[in-house]
Amino acid sequence: MRSLEPWVESPLNTFLAESGARLTLLMTSSGQVVAQHGFGHSLDVMSAAALGAGIMAATGELARVMGTRPLDAVVHQGSGLGLHLAGFETPRGRWLGLVVYGKETSLGLVQLFFGRMVEELSRAAPAEAPVRQVLAADFEQELNSSLRSLFGR
Repeated sequence: MRSLEPWVESPLNTFLAESGARLTLLMTSSGQVVAQHGFGHSLDVMSAAALGAGIMAATGELARVMGTRPLDAVVHQGSGLGLHLAGFETPRGRWLGLVVYGKETSLGLVQLFFGRMVEELSRAAPAEAPVRQVLAADFEQELNSSLRSLFGR
């Protein structure tokens, strides 16, 4: 498991142990990765984050067009794998969780333990850090530092 925020690690580890999830990705609603487990390559992580954020944005827009409230979760079930994609609020804003699970667990267990993880994340989140101005000179250095932290390089 890799995470950009240390306070995310304990709730995510508990979720992974309880749910039996194979792959898990926590990200902001815009697709910025906060933590991940089970992905083999950084390209896979970035692709999954972009696709997950896009799916949730598209379903939100579809709900708006239909005059209903946005969906909280999207589930896809295949013969060997299932996918649970859900949005949730944190003290740090709206996040998304993408969970891939196999036959060794069930959607119900994933949903149960996902809900518990969301509650733990809300309790574990530190107070909002003051927003500071991002300078172009710092951008590349901060981006590289974040990528090294996330992908262990």
